[in-house]
Amino acid sequence: MTLAVKSKIIVFILAFVVWLALSGTDVQQIVAGAVVALLVSLIAGSFLVASHNQKHLLHRWLYALLYFVKFLWEMVKANVHVAYLVLHPNVPIKPGIVKIKTNLKKDAAITVLTNSITLTPGTLTVDVNEEKGEIYVHWIDVKTTDVDACTKEIGSRFESILAEVFE
Repeated sequence: MTLAVKSKIIVFILAFVVWLALSGTDVQQIVAGAVVALLVSLIAGSFLVASHNQKHLLHRWLYALLYFVKFLWEMVKANVHVAYLVLHPNVPIKPGIVKIKTNLKKDAAITVLTNSITLTPGTLTVDVNEEKGEIYVHWIDVKTTDVDACTKEIGSRFESILAEVFE
């Protein structure tokens, strides 16, 4: 079986499982989920598995689970911080755009990292420079403009885990 076929099968299964988890077990919903999962796997199925020499599948799944837990924790912390800023309007905030660095190389890893940054309240990914490994982020409360400090504060909380999942 070729690598592209394996990747499409995995994407189909994952998309179908997510569809079933979000919808119900009605026959129409199951059929619609299968059709949508098939279309997604045909269109974007070759992006998940990119090479044969990737880490063991169980290792990647465990790190994906760890990423999910870490993401939820970071989201809770960010929600509390943003709620504090909203509920205390006299607290001075300093919004701005900062640059962070990333060592991730694969498109899927960079996409998940930038989406994680965007989905975390208080930050929004503005631009990505893949050649230089730079991500520009709008930050609601800029604490520093130093690239290394911003990278540690914003990106590194997800990057090491995502490297284990995707790289």
